[in-house]
Amino acid sequence: MPETTFYEIVNKYVEMNVAHPFMEGNGRSARIWLDLILKKRLKKCVDWSKISKQDYMNAMILSSTNSSVLQSLLENALTTKINDREMFMKGIDYSYYYEEND
Repeated sequence: MPETTFYEIVNKYVEMNVAHPFMEGNGRSARIWLDLILKKRLKKCVDWSKISKQDYMNAMILSSTNSSVLQSLLENALTTKINDREMFMKGIDYSYYYEEND
């Protein structure tokens, strides 16, 4: 799948989620993978602290049939702080938070 634009990258992320829909572990890996592709192709990454757990989960549920909600969430949380260690670690922390049982 192509990964030259933001929308192609998000669609690739959605397809990966459909292929490997297991939340524990795969969700964290896929979010890190998404950030690495965004960093490589667009010189951006997601500031995951700007996306609430509920909004993210709802967007992921919808994404297999309508990725526009997820695209909007991610696009609004993009940052150019791709070399910021704190941003990277925040992404890891939020990945665990998204997978916690409520």
